[in-house]
Amino acid sequence: YLKCNFFAILAFCWIYIRKFQSRQESEVVSTITAICALAIALITSALLPVDIFLVSFMKHPNGTYKEWAANNETREQIENTVLHGYYTLYSIILFCVFLWIPFVYFYYEEQDDDNMNKCSQVKNALKYTVGFAIVCVVLLLIGEKTLTKYIWLTSCHNDFFCFRAFVPLEAPPSQNSTQWEKVQYLFEELGSSHGLPALAFSISSLTLIGMLAVITYTAYGMSVMPLNLIKGTRSVMYERLENTEDIDDVEHQIERLKSKCQDGRPLSSRDRHNLQELESKLQVLQRRGRHLEIAERNCCTKVGSALRPIKILLGIVFILVALLFIIALFISNLDKALHSAGISSGFIIFGTNLTNPLNELLLVLQPVFPLDYILITVITMYFVFTSMAGIRNMGIWFFWIRLYKIRPKRTRPQALLFLCMILLLIVLHTSYMIYSLAPQYVMYGSQKYLVQIPSGNTTTDTTRTCDADAPEDQCTMTRTYLFLHKFWFFSTIYYFGNWAFIGAFLIGLVVSCCRGKKSVIEGEVEADDSDISDDEYVH
Repeated sequence: YLKCNFFAILAFCWIYIRKFQSRQESEVVSTITAICALAIALITSALLPVDIFLVSFMKHPNGTYKEWAANNETREQIENTVLHGYYTLYSIILFCVFLWIPFVYFYYEEQDDDNMNKCSQVKNALKYTVGFAIVCVVLLLIGEKTLTKYIWLTSCHNDFFCFRAFVPLEAPPSQNSTQWEKVQYLFEELGSSHGLPALAFSISSLTLIGMLAVITYTAYGMSVMPLNLIKGTRSVMYERLENTEDIDDVEHQIERLKSKCQDGRPLSSRDRHNLQELESKLQVLQRRGRHLEIAERNCCTKVGSALRPIKILLGIVFILVALLFIIALFISNLDKALHSAGISSGFIIFGTNLTNPLNELLLVLQPVFPLDYILITVITMYFVFTSMAGIRNMGIWFFWIRLYKIRPKRTRPQALLFLCMILLLIVLHTSYMIYSLAPQYVMYGSQKYLVQIPSGNTTTDTTRTCDADAPEDQCTMTRTYLFLHKFWFFSTIYYFGNWAFIGAFLIGLVVSCCRGKKSVIEGEVEADDSDISDDEYVH
């Protein structure tokens, strides 16, 4: 199964990158980098349902351990295997974010200079990449020091949780040690289980950036993707007719301006400016006309029109799913606001006090294997695809400046690298988002445990769903939960980020509802096309 998932992810990444890759500016190294980075992001997201499935699969529905999982050492070995999987994948993500992707990006940025040779390109790319590497080392060092000095839980609900979350580090080198000895010690710690806190802090720091990307792109994608499916696109014939009328109108205005200088008199500065604007507008309209003509002959346009009922149905399903997620997220945040220990604990809450529909749905589906596992996988992939839709519709921005557009067959190598970088950061935050949607299920899966209730002279065995009050030897926490909640201040920021996500979704929903149908060539031809925003090519 894992092998099938791996090859399916690689195939999807190859198709996705090739779909958007510019045919004129494609580069082998940037293509491989983008495919591998996107694959790592998806593989990491696929590990979450595996983690939940394993802790759930250890027990029978009646709350007893299965024979193969009755031994503590066996369970610990499985938990450590999952933890090492996270450790490996997150380490690869750090390598991609701070070393690999920046180097490839700056290498191709330097390639724009025709006078630059290969050695100079590599040298300059390495120079800029060193800055990212220094940031990575600083984050690792801060993570190591922070966890050894600050204990963020005011009380321990479970001795196992406290022990697993706060393993003390070995005695560090003395103050008189050389810088090389300190660096060597750091890598030795990272190579052992005690180096996990430093990695957790670095990943959590990147997750904060991922949270901003989720609020910006995923929230908008969850609203715009289903509504675009429901509303559909404008008629190609009507768009061509409208475009032709606009061309005739602009040409008439140009002729009228040029007629002013037929007798040899020069145009005024205002008229010259207006003439330049009209000629630029005419070029855009002519390009639109060519694209519309191609779209009208395209078989995909005709097939898309025939599949309108299916698209409308999918759009309705997607918007209902989005509303379910928002309701679940609101209830989870409200539960934290009412029943957690507050900011000082990172709004951490053990179990659920308010009925969460998504959490309850997962617990109900659990007895019918593998419906709950399929649903948590679908939720994970839903966030990934809506993020892609948000980036596709918005493009890549730096504050108010649009850097790149993501367009089929016209996306520059640098834009693809930016896209994969953003998706990597979004996936890091996706695990916490899913925990917010279904906290109890992500924490313990569908595990249950036996409780003996006295009844007169006898005792009755009953099963209960695992929560923080369960005996530590009866319920096993997922490695995801332990990895996400090592630092209270990150959890606090994530909590407020969830409120911002809800607000961004509602704003995006209103904007998407107010907008009309999109053009059949949406995003293919724009007036501000330039080198930095991916020049347009018509084949």
